[in-house]
This record gives sequence, structure tokens and C-alpha cells, in this order.
Amino acid sequence: MQSGWSVPDSDGTAFTPMVVLELAPDTNEEAIKWLLSRIRDREQNGGVELLLEQTLTGGHDGQKGNPNVFLVGSTLERLLHGAEDVGLFKEFNDGSMRAFTYTNKDNFKDFQGDGDSLLSVAECQYIIKHKLDTLRAKDEANVPGYPKAKLYPGKSIIRRLQSKGILLQVFPLHDKEELKRLSFSWYKKVKFSSSSSFQPLNDIRRYFGEGLALYFGFLEYFTFAMLPMALIGIPYYLWDWEDYDKYVLFAVFNLVWSTVFLEVWKRSSASLAYSWGTLSRKKAFEEPRAGFHGVLGFNPVTGRKEPVYPNSKRQLKIYLLSVPFVLLCLYLSFYIMMIYFDMEHWALALYEVEPNFWTGLFLFVPSIIYAVVIEVLNLLYRYAAEFLTDWENHRLESSYQNHLVLKVLVFNFFNCFASLFYIAFVMQDMVLLRQSLATLLITSQILNQIMEAFLPYWLQRRRNKKAHKRLVKVMGDRELPLPEQAQLESDMSTYLGTFDDYLEQFLLFGYVSLFSCVYPLAAVLVVLNNITEVYSDAFKMCHVFKRPFAEPASNIGVWQVDIDSHAIVSKGIDIYSPLLLFKMNNDIIFVLMSSDLQLAFETMSVIAVVTNCALIGLSPQMKAYFLESDTQLILLVVCVEHILLAFKFILAFVIPDVPKQIQIKLARLEFESLEVLKKKKILETSESPNTDK
Repeated sequence: MQSGWSVPDSDGTAFTPMVVLELAPDTNEEAIKWLLSRIRDREQNGGVELLLEQTLTGGHDGQKGNPNVFLVGSTLERLLHGAEDVGLFKEFNDGSMRAFTYTNKDNFKDFQGDGDSLLSVAECQYIIKHKLDTLRAKDEANVPGYPKAKLYPGKSIIRRLQSKGILLQVFPLHDKEELKRLSFSWYKKVKFSSSSSFQPLNDIRRYFGEGLALYFGFLEYFTFAMLPMALIGIPYYLWDWEDYDKYVLFAVFNLVWSTVFLEVWKRSSASLAYSWGTLSRKKAFEEPRAGFHGVLGFNPVTGRKEPVYPNSKRQLKIYLLSVPFVLLCLYLSFYIMMIYFDMEHWALALYEVEPNFWTGLFLFVPSIIYAVVIEVLNLLYRYAAEFLTDWENHRLESSYQNHLVLKVLVFNFFNCFASLFYIAFVMQDMVLLRQSLATLLITSQILNQIMEAFLPYWLQRRRNKKAHKRLVKVMGDRELPLPEQAQLESDMSTYLGTFDDYLEQFLLFGYVSLFSCVYPLAAVLVVLNNITEVYSDAFKMCHVFKRPFAEPASNIGVWQVDIDSHAIVSKGIDIYSPLLLFKMNNDIIFVLMSSDLQLAFETMSVIAVVTNCALIGLSPQMKAYFLESDTQLILLVVCVEHILLAFKFILAFVIPDVPKQIQIKLARLEFESLEVLKKKKILETSESPNTDK
């Protein structure tokens, strides 16, 4: 729970504020009263039974504070019921992970006393957000005071207020004492530990949620997995970097490493997800996005009225505008790449005319300029991709994210690696390939460190100095009041999720795995980059961004594993279940797990097999063995490539994604659930004749 603060609700009930809800300063008073009444109302009446208190900030820099800022909290009992509604998994007394149910709360390991220690603050904030998101309109035709903000039965009130600009933001509050402890154990000291992780992943998960904890776990795992590549790459670079006969061994090691790296990470993430209770958990039913619009229609699944948008119209937008726009951007990237090659030829000609130190140094200028242009193009394209995906008007957030990820991945892959493929397989200039790879990698890392580490640190120090001067002038040595803390956090930047962080690691993985035959030091540079990345990302999460809501996650999503689950629904069972998803109106949904290996990192590793085999085939040493027949060389390369791909897939098949002991635990709990189902059916059958009589 949030430490150090307790505020009273309008009825005098003291509660711990966890979430801030900020409305526009000019919000109609009638709308405010209606919204607060709906939030406080009992669930039987369509409310969500949360506690609120208005907090008025004094403003700063001569500006008047926003009067429509509210602190939101909940009673412990409502939070425990909410934990069951969202399907949280907790450790049972027998050590297994089971879906939490309120009726069996005493049988869970961490439920002691009144149960205050069972839920982390991040889980409480997630439950409150879930309750706010499920607040639905009843018979209101529109938001009071806003005739154009139409409502209809079943419409999410919070999403409507957000789409109309009435609700500015909803964010969870930081816990200053807990954040201080987390910061110290996370990045303010160098940790040498015998534990399985150098980062406090469990503490990160309790404070920020499973999604962020998995990202930092992956970042640490990726960095340590790079160490063998880095240690082997250094001597290869120093002594044997022109000997392609010995480079074959390094390339084969790279290919085996990329497969083992991904398979072992699946097992590690499965272990983490099981211990955190998210491995057998599925996201709740998806509601339409806040920005989704269309003609009012009927949803046959939910039985509610909601906007309907023709899928044919969306497909026309995608294929007639989005796809051509992406192709146009790819052509623009290709055109800029050719300009870069012209610059390279010009710099080389200048060096050949007058070879000296300065003209030799000038040889690196085209690559540096091109690396900067690549980063700028990636950034501009990201904005364009978001605009296009918004315009396509996807109904669900998952569909929106899938289309956005596809657009961004295709362009970033082409923009970052097209020049390297062109140099390797069209120009066949290994010296230029090595130089371009090194320059692109080093320049992009320097730019990323400036944008992600130094710039946020400088901006935050500047913001803190201004805030400190203002607060010292107003408060003196007194503790910062909660309204001022809420105001400070509302002005902080919003964390947009882990997509960009994973994208950066995906591209770094590509630089290392695709061209290992050319530049073995790539792994060394990635290790150094990721070490600073851990500390800079940790600092940003603690001091630069607003605290994000926890996002339950069992894996790193589209980047590696996409869990495809299906449900078995049975009626009228009030039990704890190992595969429980959620319960509503006596319907309990069980989740059965299966895996879908459409994976971004694995796709990159497959491309790496083809690339490395082709690079070996293009080496002068290999060509020397096949002077009379290029066909035999091509057949040999293709044969080796097929053998390595077969070995890769066999290795992926042999190494199970989920450790055996966790498979056994999940199977045992599923068996117990099925046994309870059988007993329930037998009991209902035996009671039915008596009921008829």
C-alpha cells in the first residue's frame, strides 16, 4: 500500500490514495458531480465503489492550479474482490500458483491478518484502473453538460471522456519511500550477487508490474548472453579477422548461440512468469479503443450497443494508402542509401588523390552522416506510422498494436540493414562492409545514449532544480504535500511502453547475428551499450516518467512468444482453479496454454543463418577452392545453410519452452480442476431427481 499518506473520502472514510484522475480545468460542474457519483456508487447500481477526494493544487510559476484533480483509492475488501475479477494468480499454501478467489483467501500463502500484504501497490493500482475502465453508461444519452458527448448503455464512460478531451489523464502515484529503496538496490549501487539476477526483478515487478520486469530481465539476460560472443570476438578481431577459414568456426558458433540464446530465454521467462502468476493467465476481454469511432451498432458478443466500422473500409485504407505509403518510404530509404554510396565513392576518390591523415579520417564521414540520417528517418517514420494506424481506425488495441508493429519493423529493418546487405551481396566489398557496420553501430549507440540517458538526465535535473526552488520557497523544510506531489508527477513525461526498448534490442541483435563474419567486435559494443542501458532506463523509470500502470505479461509478446489460449467454460462452480481466468455471473473460464512461435527474434536468427552462410561463400578463401565452378560453391553454401537451419529447428524442438517441473505443476493443477468439475457434475446429477420431486 502507499505509505505515508491517508486522505478522507467525502463520507469520512480514510483511504490510501493510489491513482490520480485529472479532468480538464473547465470541465462542466454537472459532469464532475455525475462522474464522481457513478464512481462512488455501489456495483449493484452500476458503479465501481471506489473512494475519491478532490485535491486543489496551488499552481506554480504564476499559473492557477487545476481544481479538477482527484485522488482515487479503494477499501481492502474491494481490492480483494477486484483481484478475483481480474484473475490474479497468487501462491497457494502448497506452493503452487492458483487464481485468487475471495472465498478461499485464507488458503493463500501471503494472506495474513486482514490480507493487507497480499497485493502489491502495482496490483492495487491495476485493479483500480480495471474498475474505472469497466464503469459503463446506463440510460444516459450523453455526458451531463456535453450534448455532443453521446453515451449509450454499456459504453465505457472513461474511454468516452478521454476521447472527448474531458478526462486529461489517469496515472498511478509514486510511493516515495518504496521508490527510494528500489532506486538504491537497482541502479545506485554496483551489485555483485550470487543470486540468479543482478537486478531486483521481484522488486521491479512489485512496483512497476510484470511487463517492465520482464523487459529488464530480458535486457540483463541478453547482455550476459552476449559475453561469450564478445570474449570470442576480441581475439578473432585482433589476430584472425582476415582469415575466413577460421571465421567459419566463429560464424557457426554465432548461429548455434542465437538459437540457444532464444530457447533458454523462453525457459527463463516461463519460470519468471510462473513465479509471478502470469504464465496461465490471459488478458481480460478487450474493449474498443478510446479513439475508435463509427456508426452506432450492436455487438453480438457483448449484447451492447457500440460503434461499428466496416472492415472492408478499413482494408481499403490499408491497401490503398498505408501499404503504398510504406513502399514509398522504403523507396525513399533506398534512394538515400544510394546517395550514401555516392558519398562513399567521393570520399574514397579524395583519399586516393591525396592520402593523408585528414582524408583518411574523412573516409568515415559518409557513414556517420548516414547513421544519423537513419535515426532521423526512423523517428519521422514512427510518427507517420502512428498517424496512419490511427487513421485506419482499428477497433481493438491489440489490432492497433499489431499493425503498428508490422509497419515499424518492416521499415526499421530495411532502413538499418539494407545498406549492409547491398554492400555484402551486390558490391561484395568486405572492407567497406566492416567499416559501415562498425560506424553505423557505434554512431547509433552514441545517439541513443544521448537521447535516452544524458538528455533525460539533464532535463530532469533542470526540472528538479526549478521544482526544488519553488517548493523550498513555499514549504520550507516541511514534507511535500500530496497535492503538490500529484501536480509534480502530472507534469512528468508519460512512459509509452516497452515497444521502443525492445525494438532497440532487436536491431542490436540483428547487427550482431547477421554479420558476425565481418565484425566480431559488434558483440563487445552491444554489451557496453546494454550495461549503460540498464542504468539509464532504470533512472528514467524512477525519476523521469510518470509511474505506468502495471501490465500483466507472461512473455515479451510479439518479440518472442505469443500465447494463444482458448477457454473452457463451465457453469456455477465457486472454487479456486489453477487455470482460472475470471469469474462473472457464476461463469468460470479456464485457460489452456499453447504456444505460437511467430517470433521476431527467431525470424532474425533464421535470416542470420542465410546471411552468414552467404558471407562465407563470398570469401576469397572459399572461392579459391571452386575456381572452375561457381555452381558447386553455391550448392555447397545452400547445403550447409539447410543443414544449419535443420540443426537450429531440431535444437529449438529438443529444448522445451517451459521447464519440466513447471509443466508438471500446471498439469497437476489442471487435473485437479477437471476432477472438481466431475464431482460437481455428479453432485448436480444426483440432486436433480430430488429437485423434480
